[in-house]
Amino acid sequence: MKINQLVFTLLIIISPSVFAVDPIETFVNNPLLENANISLLVKDVNTGEVLYQFRPNNSATPASTMKVVTTATALELLGSDFRFETKLETDGVIGADSTLTGNLYIHGGGDPTLGSEKLGEKDFFPKWIQALKDAGIKRITGRIIGDESIFETQVMNPKWTWEDMGNYYAPGIHGISYLDNTYKMVFRSGKIGTTPEILRVEPEIPGLGMDNHLKSTSVSYDNAYFYGAPYSNERSVYGEIPANRAEFTVKGDIPNPALLLAQHLTQNLRDDGFTVGSFPLVQLLPTSDERKIIYTHYSQALREIVTETNIKSNNHFAEYIFKYLSTKDDKIGSTKESIAAIRSYWKSNGLPVDQLFQFDGCGLSPCDAVSANFFVELLTYMKTKSKYADDFYNSLPVTGGRGTLSTLLVNTALQGKVHAKSGTIESVKCYAGYIELKNRTLVFALMVNNPNGTSHAVVSKMEDFLLKVAGYAKQK
Repeated sequence: MKINQLVFTLLIIISPSVFAVDPIETFVNNPLLENANISLLVKDVNTGEVLYQFRPNNSATPASTMKVVTTATALELLGSDFRFETKLETDGVIGADSTLTGNLYIHGGGDPTLGSEKLGEKDFFPKWIQALKDAGIKRITGRIIGDESIFETQVMNPKWTWEDMGNYYAPGIHGISYLDNTYKMVFRSGKIGTTPEILRVEPEIPGLGMDNHLKSTSVSYDNAYFYGAPYSNERSVYGEIPANRAEFTVKGDIPNPALLLAQHLTQNLRDDGFTVGSFPLVQLLPTSDERKIIYTHYSQALREIVTETNIKSNNHFAEYIFKYLSTKDDKIGSTKESIAAIRSYWKSNGLPVDQLFQFDGCGLSPCDAVSANFFVELLTYMKTKSKYADDFYNSLPVTGGRGTLSTLLVNTALQGKVHAKSGTIESVKCYAGYIELKNRTLVFALMVNNPNGTSHAVVSKMEDFLLKVAGYAKQK
């Protein structure tokens, strides 16, 4: 009896250290993840104490968590009050008879919100038309020209996949964005195995041709993909949509948004009684022509654009923010120079940029790779040193609340307590952000590539891990 009591007493004493289960061991040794590429790190944001880590310096594919890098850098370099500008300019003379003998230019400034359904002033034409009237213009002898020379002519990121390019979530990044660079194609589908009929395109794109290889099947979701090169009106659509639908909408990218904007402005002017000369054009390269600015259209403040980017994981907005970062000193915005600007800024602030392999702004490229350590260092900086800490923090999705984390950790002790960015593409699931506890804030990055199971199963294990890190048991 005494021996049994002694053993029982010893078990009580040693059990916390001997029998406690390490969340790291449980997570990485699970059959679902034992062959995965994992990088994770959890720290106290104020003390810097490392609580949990596993290969924290190994870089992994981040998917949309890359938007954390893009949006944080934009706030730091541009400021949260920054607004994109689109200018209406003339290169001719306005006569006493209200005739502009010359051209009207829409000088793009890289604004992703022009006519956007997501943010900003969708119906801006009345203000533009009034600006022309105020300038004394009622007749234009020349053309309306969409000038998108602020960005490079390579509008598609070369590191994106062919499957993605041509679709709404991977649109071309032109110097002028219009209507989110997205059109909607409405189909009528018949019985399984038949080719759906194209009913209409919204907005109508003059000259758009579609090689339709779509099939009606038993799927219940949009599994259609558009293919086509920038500026080309020749498009193909492959894949499948649900059978027997009176209307089913699939979204693709507008081949030439600057031209479409110029065409729409021309038509709106004519509808208002203006006389406009030749058909619209697009200007891709900068010129030395002297022009007069007659109106400047401003976007929403950057803090709002960043919030839309992170909350909704908006690839389109992220890429425009990203490419604009290299336009300082009147340089042409380019992917190469934006990458250099981002690396230079964070290197100057002591972050390990040798663990950052960035090829775009939104994380769509499978070539992107970032370490958990880099994410945690960046997130710590934004929380403790940035002038824009509140704007950045408020731009992040919240568990069980808003954005892409609305279904994560619902009905658990961490509902509403995690502010983080998620990242998901094929075989990739990542989270990076903050965990708010009663007496401390944790900063974390949790990245999983190439698991042995479904994304849903991986998310469940990640939820378990985060709850154990925070000292909670799962309550679902």
